[in-house]
Amino acid sequence: MSEKKNLVVIGYGGMGGGFHCTHAQKSDVVSLAGIYDIDPEKRAKAEANGIKAYPTLEAVLEDRSVDLVTVAVPNDCHKDIVIRALEAGKNVICEKPVALNSEELEEMIAASDRTGKLFTVHQNRRWDTDMLRIKALYNKGELGQVVSIESRIHGSRGIPGDWRKQKAHGGGMVLDWGVHLIDQALQIVPEKITSVYARLDYITTKEVDDGCHIVIGFENGVYYTVEVGTCNFISLPRFYMRGSVGTAIIRNWDMPMEVTVRKTGTEKDATPIKAESGLTKTMAPRDADTTYSYEVPMPPSDVHDFYRNFCRAIDGKEKQLITHDQMRRVMKVMELSFESDRLGQVIKTEL
Repeated sequence: MSEKKNLVVIGYGGMGGGFHCTHAQKSDVVSLAGIYDIDPEKRAKAEANGIKAYPTLEAVLEDRSVDLVTVAVPNDCHKDIVIRALEAGKNVICEKPVALNSEELEEMIAASDRTGKLFTVHQNRRWDTDMLRIKALYNKGELGQVVSIESRIHGSRGIPGDWRKQKAHGGGMVLDWGVHLIDQALQIVPEKITSVYARLDYITTKEVDDGCHIVIGFENGVYYTVEVGTCNFISLPRFYMRGSVGTAIIRNWDMPMEVTVRKTGTEKDATPIKAESGLTKTMAPRDADTTYSYEVPMPPSDVHDFYRNFCRAIDGKEKQLITHDQMRRVMKVMELSFESDRLGQVIKTEL
């Protein structure tokens, strides 16, 4: 690996100051050269924390020692800053969502192509161990033909009281958490998308969506549910995957994955059970000797690999893990989700 690359974080808020700066200070591939924020108080806070604060964005872009910038500002500001940074000769990491729409994204990609500088989006949830376990089990095929996957994030505090509540700044849960879960879905199930159906919530605010329920249909028959809720006082499981011979569940992101699979050659006729006001054989539990169960603990995962990969890509030693085409697919699914909710119907597609 070459010497560390000088990184400037643009935006010293929760993600810029709280995540990117913290990780950069611990990184083996980047050196935190400084930050820039439009707010003088945040610049002063950075300096109090021992971090250089550039006085203007122009000062960052004119500094030839800066190799890359991470853009962590409100969503509506992404496009202009990303393009300016690329044109100034900087490699660029942009916080998610990469843009507000496909048109903006194409302008950003064109600037990357034109300048020859690398550009990617920060999809850190690809390193979440819950997703990695579901993906590994899906690829293993132990559950038989996977029919459905459900991915949910539930909270009960509404949207944070900042720009994320404002439509003009690209607020709402589809662009906040939905983008993460959609990106994970497309990593787990790589097949072509054939349909998108969505219903959005406007419970605690009417300006932007504060929750979403999105069902993505894939060419291989899998239908994948993405659900984000900010008014859920009892949460459903983080992941639930159902196959023809087994089921997996992760109840919360810091818990093991539970897997139950049917044993071959153990089918027995069910004994009816009492279910409220009637009897049922269909829903009777299986005999214990007809299935096997086990738990999968959290595997090792290092989100620093995101920066490692990007720096190696800058040096021409690796391909970017998060590609422009992947960005395009995620953006299109979000756009189709908004369209589906507006029309109240399933949107057929080939994506």
